[in-house]
Amino acid sequence: MSTPPVVPADIIGPSALDLAPPTSRRRVLAWGMWDWGTQPFNTVITTFVFSVYITSEAFGATNTTSTALAISTALAGLFVAVLAPVLGQNSDRSGRTVSHLRAQTWLLAGLSASLFFVVPEPGFLWVGLGLLAVGSVVSEIAGVNYNSTIDQVATTRTVGRVSGFGWGMGYLGGIIVLLLIYFAFIQPDVGLFGVTSANGLDIRVSMLVCGVWTLLFTIPAFLLLKDRPRERTPRVGVAQSYRLVWRSIRGLWAVSRHTVYFLLASALFRDGLAGVFAFGAILAAGTFGLTAGDVIIFGAAANIVAGVATMGFGLLDDRLGPKRVILISLGALVVLGILIFVLHDGGKAVFWPLGLAMTVFVGPAQAASRSFLARLVPEGKGGEIFGLYATTGRVVSFLSPLLFGLFIAVGAAVTGQENTQYWGILGIVVILAAGFAVMIPVKEHGEHRVS
Repeated sequence: MSTPPVVPADIIGPSALDLAPPTSRRRVLAWGMWDWGTQPFNTVITTFVFSVYITSEAFGATNTTSTALAISTALAGLFVAVLAPVLGQNSDRSGRTVSHLRAQTWLLAGLSASLFFVVPEPGFLWVGLGLLAVGSVVSEIAGVNYNSTIDQVATTRTVGRVSGFGWGMGYLGGIIVLLLIYFAFIQPDVGLFGVTSANGLDIRVSMLVCGVWTLLFTIPAFLLLKDRPRERTPRVGVAQSYRLVWRSIRGLWAVSRHTVYFLLASALFRDGLAGVFAFGAILAAGTFGLTAGDVIIFGAAANIVAGVATMGFGLLDDRLGPKRVILISLGALVVLGILIFVLHDGGKAVFWPLGLAMTVFVGPAQAASRSFLARLVPEGKGGEIFGLYATTGRVVSFLSPLLFGLFIAVGAAVTGQENTQYWGILGIVVILAAGFAVMIPVKEHGEHRVS
């Protein structure tokens, strides 16, 4: 007979939200300012501005820069997958989650601002990509610690709206800073302070703005959030840290197996949700004929719609439960994705309403996924469990780009057309539909524990 796994005592205790005291709107607002303050790294640097800048012809041939970006992004993802649960666990053991979060946030602000020094020359390609990759790792690890602080501002009755509010604040903050730098530095021939596009100065100054934005707007969160010192525990090495993580995974499997199922299901559909935004701008320009300016305007509208919708769906999360919000959102995205594929010949008149409709459901699914897991995290295990959440997401992060490209190739083979980019949306739809199917048998959050 096999020996049953040793279940850590802290796995079977009450959830952190069960023990959380009531909070106030002021505290929730301060907590949500971290999402607002750190979003420039995702919206401006990773998605719309710096990633486009670093892959421009000034840094080398398009294939060279694009391949280099893919390599650096993959390496960053690997580091996140390996480090997230262990670093999260270390925060749990020390009780210094907020101190670690503050240091990581300041480092992220510094890395964002340091991109100012990446001048548009081939010799700076890997400097820029290196800083971008390190920033991605720091951003993800900081997000793990931030997610684990949700029990300081939410209870089991309010976690849905709190998670939705924070995620919505991120969307809104990201688009406001994007519009700020676009109209202040990028769009004018001569921007504020005499900044022009010469030597990439408009983009580089925008990176300084991102760093300052992160530093300033996260201050309210750090005035609110507090470390929760725990009894001194022996320091452990790297190998022992991984053994402790594995022990926690085995413990979850023994007493809360559907939590493990949820981690796997969410990894799948979160990759599909990421694909919607990652390839939305590409489809807008390549298939539906939007200009670069149109894409910026659509991106602004999409983030505003996503932010407001995510906050609204947070209220439904608390009433209907996060699983229903996730399934409703994924089901709607599958239908809308298929409609975009079928009606792609309609051009902008099709893309604008259907594209914006898709953004209505991306944020709610992401926020409900966070609130679902937050309801399950045992007291004192937030960093480790949310670290596993980050790790499982990274493990399958290759699926969206893989299926997007694969379906484009299938479309070319089936139709014989030269531009079958619109077929790529079917790859994203497949992932979202798979996530929907895998999520169905996962029990409601209140039914996970078996002992």
